[in-house]
Amino acid sequence: MDQIIVKRILRGFWVLLALALVLLGAYWLLPLLYPFLIAWLIAYSMRPFVGFLQKRARMPRWLAVFLGLLVYFGGAVLVLSAAVTRMVKEIIHLTESFDTYVDQVRNFFIRWSNSEGIQNLVYEINKFIQNNPKYEDTINKNINKTTDTISAAVTHFVTDFLNGIVNILTSLPHFLLILIVTILATFFIEKNWEKHSLTLTGWVPAPLRKTTGEIWISLKKALFGYLRSLFIMVSITAVIVLIGLLILRVDSAFTLAILIGLVDLLPYLGVGTVMVPWILYHFAIGDLRLGIGLLILYGVITVARHLIEPKVLATSVGLDPLPTLVAMFVGLKLFGVLGLIIGPVSFVVILAIYKTGVLNDLRNYIMNGRVR
Repeated sequence: MDQIIVKRILRGFWVLLALALVLLGAYWLLPLLYPFLIAWLIAYSMRPFVGFLQKRARMPRWLAVFLGLLVYFGGAVLVLSAAVTRMVKEIIHLTESFDTYVDQVRNFFIRWSNSEGIQNLVYEINKFIQNNPKYEDTINKNINKTTDTISAAVTHFVTDFLNGIVNILTSLPHFLLILIVTILATFFIEKNWEKHSLTLTGWVPAPLRKTTGEIWISLKKALFGYLRSLFIMVSITAVIVLIGLLILRVDSAFTLAILIGLVDLLPYLGVGTVMVPWILYHFAIGDLRLGIGLLILYGVITVARHLIEPKVLATSVGLDPLPTLVAMFVGLKLFGVLGLIIGPVSFVVILAIYKTGVLNDLRNYIMNGRVR
């Protein structure tokens, strides 16, 4: 075999081996080191504020970092505490009024089943059974099977919900431990940021430093831009929904606004996943006032998104909806609910690597033995 081809095969093998080792290392290390990764991200976001305190207030580094942690984590605790307290109250109210919604649905189905069209359909079915008695057992078996399936699904849902509550309560000590480790790691990382940065830079081989720097710049722009755009759009949607629901005097407006804002993360589907069935429900039960109000609110949200989203994406890095949907679905299958975030973020990382020309560098290395 030609010696050049042999060298190319060997270089390709080394590249594949290196990628496999990196992926395997990430798979094994991320579950162990994710608190420190979170701490690094928090420390990175704190840098401007800490620098401001050092320059303007002339504080020592450790004190500026301590105040930064106090502001960031203290503010997050206050906001989350207020939000959770409000949501718990509204969820309790929703639970208490659940019987009312059940009665409304039951009355709707009673009226629907007593309508002339349904009665005619029942009459025809009974007539068919009388004329074909051999089908009666088959129909009864299918009805019983459907009933058992629905009962099993409801039982499974209730069981999973209660188990979820138990898991949350039992995981609180573990969560508190992770929180303490994250806070301490954030303090030490931010306090010695320059030292740690030089250490990490020293670990990167000199020929790869330029490429790594380009990847980081592209990734920082893409990833933080993507997350910033998501936060802005979800916040705008949640605020519009909250104002609309308060005007319509809908109970538990805050909780519903948060829920609809989070659902807005889904490309293509978005708020329509919640709003459309909700609107149809109120039209079905005859509550035209709230149905029309929600329809107008849905229209306002849709128009606002089409007007605001291009401006938001102009200052951030937007993704095409279809690849984003694919990334979210793959992430959901691989990582569960967190995959809805992990999937698109991974896609952003891959896109950033592609844009920096790393793939071309790898190809050049395999074919020619040099990066560029």
